[in-house]
Amino acid sequence: MLFDDTYKTIEKPAEGIFRDRGSKFLAYAYPISSENDIKGIVTQLKAEHPKANHHCWAMRLSIDRSVFRVNDDGEPSGTAGRPILNTLLSKDLTNILVVVVRYFGGTLLGVPGLINAYKVATEEALAQAVVTSKTVNDVYTASFEYLQMNDVMRVIKEENLLILNQQFDNDCNIQLSIRKTQVEQALFKLGKVNGVKVKYDYSL
Repeated sequence: MLFDDTYKTIEKPAEGIFRDRGSKFLAYAYPISSENDIKGIVTQLKAEHPKANHHCWAMRLSIDRSVFRVNDDGEPSGTAGRPILNTLLSKDLTNILVVVVRYFGGTLLGVPGLINAYKVATEEALAQAVVTSKTVNDVYTASFEYLQMNDVMRVIKEENLLILNQQFDNDCNIQLSIRKTQVEQALFKLGKVNGVKVKYDYSL
C-alpha cells in the first residue's frame, strides 16, 4: 500500500519531570489537531508557571513528518525545541504538542546538558502518556430520499462506516467518516444507489 493511513498520537495530556543541578524541567504533552491549539496551551502554562525562566516547545502534525514547529523561548538555539521534536520523531508520534517549562537552578548546564534535559523531560512525559493508533479519515455527507434508506444503510454496514451525524425526513442526510483507504470503494458503492448524492466535507 503506497499510502499509510494510520498514525500514532496520545489519547490525553500527560506530564513528566526531570531535574539536573538545581534546574527543574516540567514536560507537558498534549494531543492536538491543528496549529491553532498551540497558543492557548502555551498561554495557559505561562499563567500557571509565571516564575519559570523558559517555556520551550515542539509540535508535530500530519502523518508524513512534514508539519512541525519548534520554539527555544530564549534557550540557546537548537538546545530545547529541537531535542523535544527529535524525541517525538523517534517515538513516531504526531498530532502532538510538548511544552517543557524550565525553572533555572543557578548552575549553567551547557549545550549538551540542555539538550539532554529537554530530551529526557519529554521522554518522561511520553512514558506517562497513553499512545493510540488512529486512521486518517475523510468526512462525506450522503443525501438521498427516504426510499433509499435501506440501500444506503446496507452500504454503511458492509463498509463499516462511522455515522457522525444523521437527519431523516423525506430528504435524508448522513454524515460519514470514511477511512482514507476505503474512500474509493465506499463512494463507488454509495454512487450505485439510485438518487444518492455524496459531497466531501473535510478530513480528520
